[in-house]
Amino acid sequence: MILIDGKETATKIKLEIAEEVKKIIASGGKKPHLAAVLVGTDGGSETYVNYKVKDCEQVGFGSSLIRFDENISEQVLLDKVKELNEDPEIDGFIVQLPLPDHIAESKVIEAIDPSKDVDGFHPVNAGRLMIGMPCFQSATPAGIVELIDRYNIETSGKHCVIIGRSNIVGKPIASLLAQKRSPGNCTVTVCHSRTTNIKELTLQADIIIAAMGYPGFLTEDMVPEGAVIIDVGTTRVKSDQTKSGFKLKGDVDFEAVAPKCSYITPVPGGIGPMTRVSLLLNTLKAAKKEVYS
Repeated sequence: MILIDGKETATKIKLEIAEEVKKIIASGGKKPHLAAVLVGTDGGSETYVNYKVKDCEQVGFGSSLIRFDENISEQVLLDKVKELNEDPEIDGFIVQLPLPDHIAESKVIEAIDPSKDVDGFHPVNAGRLMIGMPCFQSATPAGIVELIDRYNIETSGKHCVIIGRSNIVGKPIASLLAQKRSPGNCTVTVCHSRTTNIKELTLQADIIIAAMGYPGFLTEDMVPEGAVIIDVGTTRVKSDQTKSGFKLKGDVDFEAVAPKCSYITPVPGGIGPMTRVSLLLNTLKAAKKEVYS
């Protein structure tokens, strides 16, 4: 069994990005700039956004963090999105999800200029991804594909079973791995909460991507010998073994499943760091006008 180290891989990629930023600045260009909009004080969102700011510092990006109280109106947020769209200093930006219930997430996402949508959530980028056009890929699926590529895991002709059908992970990773490319050329099956025979399907899989958000969902009896397991789950569960009183738990029963696998990602330290570094890669592409000129 080989442990797929997302943290180590992300560190290597950040060093690569930092070198490219140095070259851009040395040739007279401006440093890439990523902005993040945070509404409210959700603990998970706070932590994630703070990591993004630190990531930007490590690779030489400029960064801006714009905070709003959770009671702001939808229109105020949309006005800020418009301002960021029009700001030539900002290469890419994200609006951290989830948003308060009184704000329509879809309306905010659709207001973002696709050329600055480094989260890859805008329908234009989602549509371009679906048909294989250049786009900003959703960060988590892009991170998964990057890990698969760097670990030289064969995907062509393999059966990949994805557990979860979200717009952020399940649907885009299904599209990426089905495309005529490498990594790709998979036969893809998407399972979800209404699938009645998930175990039957996972036992046929060469690659399983667990992205349902249900801690410990994928158990030993659901996994064939030699499978590649990608665990996207990051649920905070109570723990008396940590100072914070909680720990992150994946969708995979890691201790029981790992011995059966050829490759497996841990939680934490697997997909999470790759999601963050994918956001940096998208911002670099935005600064270099590689997707939208």
